[in-house]
Amino acid sequence: MSAVVLCYHGISETWPAPTTVTPDRFERQLAWLAKRGYRAATLSEALTAAPALRTVVISFDDAHRSVLELALPLLDAHGFVATVFAPTDYVDSGALMGWDGYDIWLGTPHEHELTPMSWQELGGLVEKGWEVGSHTLSHPHLPEVEDDERLAAELGESRARCAERLGVPCPTLAYPYGDHDLGVRRTALAAGYSVAVTMPTATEPPLPLAWPRVGVYRDDDVRRLRLRIWRRSLPFRPGIGARVLEKAFALRGGRA
Repeated sequence: MSAVVLCYHGISETWPAPTTVTPDRFERQLAWLAKRGYRAATLSEALTAAPALRTVVISFDDAHRSVLELALPLLDAHGFVATVFAPTDYVDSGALMGWDGYDIWLGTPHEHELTPMSWQELGGLVEKGWEVGSHTLSHPHLPEVEDDERLAAELGESRARCAERLGVPCPTLAYPYGDHDLGVRRTALAAGYSVAVTMPTATEPPLPLAWPRVGVYRDDDVRRLRLRIWRRSLPFRPGIGARVLEKAFALRGGRA
């Protein structure tokens, strides 16, 4: 049995950001997954229950409102659920998500794409069976955060805020930009996360707090997605979590 974790961001017909997928392309990808017999699960479900023969975790970083407006109806049509990772400082703040990399869109006709969902909207997704995980407080490059207290807050306070506002546990995290190191992973473990997702690298093996995802980008058609899934599909076992991470650290002598 295996599962693949996909990483999306915004869904838009016109926004030319490389991480954004058009609704038509997204629909074609979902239709291919459904035709191939994939069952969609949240990240927590995929890690705590025996997965189906083919399980896909569809995740969205940044909690763009376009996910609610454009992705949700398409996912509903296929009976798919998803996981959204929210940068909690921005939710209900009235601020656009103009961090490093997104700041180039501020003051342009596309800046409305940087609007996050509200807590009420995220709660509605939870009621539909979706999962909302943490994407830190402010979306920093975590390995560059030198202040230990700030790093702990970025991870711990964001997790606590998700749990408090949504009324459900928050065991999952997505590292902004996919950036992490040993110190970041240890802080995430101390903050109470069971699993954290990143992007694949050539040097690190999969760990519960460094689980690679398949990135899906604007130019990816079904053929490209199929090839990426084939290359990156990894075996999932039910119940993996923080204990496995601690064992992995011990076996590796505390080295990243």
